Amino acid sequence: MSNNAAPNTGDFNADLKLKGFKVYEVGCGSNTVKSYSRKDFYKICLNTGKNIIEYADRSFETDGTVLFFGNPHIPYSWEIISSNYEGYACLFTEDFLKSGERSESLQESPLFKIGGTPIFSLNNEQKEFIATIFRKMISEQDTAYVYKNDLIRNYINLIIHEAMKMQPSENSFKHKNASSRIASLFLELLERQFPIESTERPLHLKTAQDFAKGLSVHVNHLNRSVKEVTGKPTTTHIAERIVTEAKALLQHTDWSISEIAFALGFEYPTYFNNYFKRITGTVPSSLRTQNV
Repeated sequence: MSNNAAPNTGDFNADLKLKGFKVYEVGCGSNTVKSYSRKDFYKICLNTGKNIIEYADRSFETDGTVLFFGNPHIPYSWEIISSNYEGYACLFTEDFLKSGERSESLQESPLFKIGGTPIFSLNNEQKEFIATIFRKMISEQDTAYVYKNDLIRNYINLIIHEAMKMQPSENSFKHKNASSRIASLFLELLERQFPIESTERPLHLKTAQDFAKGLSVHVNHLNRSVKEVTGKPTTTHIAERIVTEAKALLQHTDWSISEIAFALGFEYPTYFNNYFKRITGTVPSSLRTQNV
């Protein structure tokens, strides 16, 4: 989705990272696109317009006002079809919203969990109520009120509870079976981690267990589904993709072997060397030498 409205993208990102949340207005009248790492932030968006939303293994066509909940662990994209659109968006980390040890993980929430339906069609009354909450958050976020984080958390939770009382949209298309759905989600989540663009943002999902946790499924279920649908084990898909990325970094960057190892999630360069050699039959340095 086009995330519009701030006058300064740098200030937007600095604010977002520092506070763990950001609320802003979106609309076709603004010429500034929001830029942020979707891997780090949950998103709630109120949008009025015509859209096509790809979420996990489903496609939604919307025309009117919708309320959308985005999970950073589930791939999604948003294409705006109409020339006129308006709304609000809120980005936040799980740590920001969780105020205590007993707080439920957002990945377990009906709105954010795998297989859930995160898109709600709103009537005019619902639209105005939710829009009012967004406007309150926008006016509050830059104040000096000492408890404003608690207040904004309450506003976000109010939106979440209002959504949970609504009937989710059924205008979607699903995969033919559970295995196909899980395999598709795994492959999308795997690919979404690439390309690696900075040594400061290393790869986090490297094992089947990592992906199973991210998708909120048991690792055995994930492995069975991926093998059934693709004919290859989960670990093979992961290894092949990591090695493909490693080759690209070796050939097209001036990063050291140590930097590449760290960027790909390896604690030590020797671990990366052994991993690369086991799969390719050669060490990373020899590939780089061949391309000098």
